Amino acid sequence: MYETSNLKQKYKLLLTIILPLLITQVAVYLISFFDILMASNYGTADLAGVSIGSSIWMPVYTGLSGILLSITPIVAQYVGAKKSFHAKKAVQQGAYVAIVLAILIFIGILLAIEPLLSLMSLETEVHRIAKGYIIALCFGLIPLFLYQVLRCFVDALGKTRVTMFITLLTTPVNIILNWIFIYGKFGVPALGGVGAGVASAITYWIIFFIALAVVAKRTPFKEFALLSNWPTIDFSEWKEILRIGVPIGIAIFAETSIFAAVTMMMSNYSTAVIGAHQIALNFTSLLYMVPLSVAMGATILVGYEVGAGRLLDAKRYSYLCVGTTIIFSFMSATVLFFCREWIVSIYTSDPLVIEMATQFLVFAAIFQLSDSIQAPVQGALRGYKDVTVTFIMAIISYWIIGLPVGYVLATWTEFGPFGYWIGLIAGLTAGAITLSIRLKRIQRKTA
Repeated sequence: MYETSNLKQKYKLLLTIILPLLITQVAVYLISFFDILMASNYGTADLAGVSIGSSIWMPVYTGLSGILLSITPIVAQYVGAKKSFHAKKAVQQGAYVAIVLAILIFIGILLAIEPLLSLMSLETEVHRIAKGYIIALCFGLIPLFLYQVLRCFVDALGKTRVTMFITLLTTPVNIILNWIFIYGKFGVPALGGVGAGVASAITYWIIFFIALAVVAKRTPFKEFALLSNWPTIDFSEWKEILRIGVPIGIAIFAETSIFAAVTMMMSNYSTAVIGAHQIALNFTSLLYMVPLSVAMGATILVGYEVGAGRLLDAKRYSYLCVGTTIIFSFMSATVLFFCREWIVSIYTSDPLVIEMATQFLVFAAIFQLSDSIQAPVQGALRGYKDVTVTFIMAIISYWIIGLPVGYVLATWTEFGPFGYWIGLIAGLTAGAITLSIRLKRIQRKTA
């Protein structure tokens, strides 16, 4: 990380930060992507089971692990202010928080998964696969959350290429493990969709140990000596991490859980509709990695500039990030609309699923612009440590506007399951507008 003096330098640094983040996010996403893709090739019930399981798992994981994203702006501002000791302490206390969170989530999922799945009108085999997939994933919670802390630390220093290389090393491992546990190779029984959860849990442990070795031995991370002189639990540090992290986690949960809620509501339709919906959602999630990566870059860069007291530079980085994602949104919408049949054919050869999924992708193309605005704006706000109002806006946009609109259209109009996607468009648009207004207000306030 370094100070920049003009827009050209800023955009160069921005690209240096976000391109590795993008590759990392895509690689992380590919774990879930190949879970669903390889399960779909094993059987339709496995596709539906992993889809339901993933839809429950992702908002829980992303929302609660999102609490740990507070490490990024905290460390970035400390580094910008030249306070390395405070940065180290924040990371170490973040590791304690990560372990406690992982244990609580594990217990919560074990207690809640059966009652939750029982509320859904699932076929017996789909129910079994979804439950087994989620429970298998739980055994990777502790390393996954600890890796999240280490990744936030590494990224906050601007060394995003490091996490990129770590993730790229582990992605092919996950694919190989999927092949072994889903299809039953080398004497391992074929577990189908449940095997995808087993493979992912093992992959999370591998990612964590690689990251741990890197921060212990490589410059500039080893200069912080994270693994030495571990302090006792400091609840004042926890308070700072949770004060920023809980609103971030809730905002992320509000956004991701609305997609999960829609998927669960899709359980009232046929298995073909569930599969088609998940295919469309799975591919659009891949495209979302671009605005998500830019958002993460915005948090790092804005946080660094705010910590250094360069508020005008922080503002300029915010606008550069939003402009970049807006350009991308038009490209992604074009791909979704004109290539939708080819995209769906990658996942399945079932004619009914293909027909439904191509229609879902039309609606996905429409919400690309809103999605590409709200993500970097939210990332910039995190750089300012402005998170409380953001999560309130997220809840209103997604749960008070988006989901009710989708339910009404799906239940009382001819749109049917497509009504839920129209609701998603409404929620994302409301989020993009309200968050943009909030960012302008915070920039005026800090100036």
